Amino acid sequence: MKQKIIFGLITIFCIVFLAGCIKYQTFEDFFHQEIKEMHIGEEDYSYSLIHTELNVVHESDAVAVFKEQNNRGDQIFIAYFEKKEKQWEWKQTRGAEWNTPVKWSSMKQVPYIYSGPISDNSIAEVYAGNVPANIININGDKRFWYAISPIKDVKVTTIKEDGTEEIIEEIDYEKIQS
Repeated sequence: MKQKIIFGLITIFCIVFLAGCIKYQTFEDFFHQEIKEMHIGEEDYSYSLIHTELNVVHESDAVAVFKEQNNRGDQIFIAYFEKKEKQWEWKQTRGAEWNTPVKWSSMKQVPYIYSGPISDNSIAEVYAGNVPANIININGDKRFWYAISPIKDVKVTTIKEDGTEEIIEEIDYEKIQS
């Protein structure tokens, strides 16, 4: 009887000890693992994680901004993630290129994340509807902005350093024509 009690106590101790040793995957570890798996075997590919923000819409979600250098050139992406049952899931992604007629884009599912590159140094603020954007310095005069809105199809507005306000169309049609 005494042996059963000792065996039971040792078993409980081992379970508690092993449970304490389990390492939960961090968001950054998950991100790097997923990127590497997505691009196995690709030549001339590199990436860098620029910015992460946890708990953006609700607890246990995240946004990551990252750059990729691939056969299409230098691109910038924003991705949205959710954690379900202690496991991260990659939900949606939008990408952009520098010097393109596409000025901004938005994710088509909730949460609506509006984003785009900025090459104009005079732009001080960006808004998606009435939500102020996070502006991230990328490299030199290259910046990237994103705003998370509960509303689909909002107007995107920039405010320049001189206070000038401008509604930005998603596509720069003048750039396409030239």
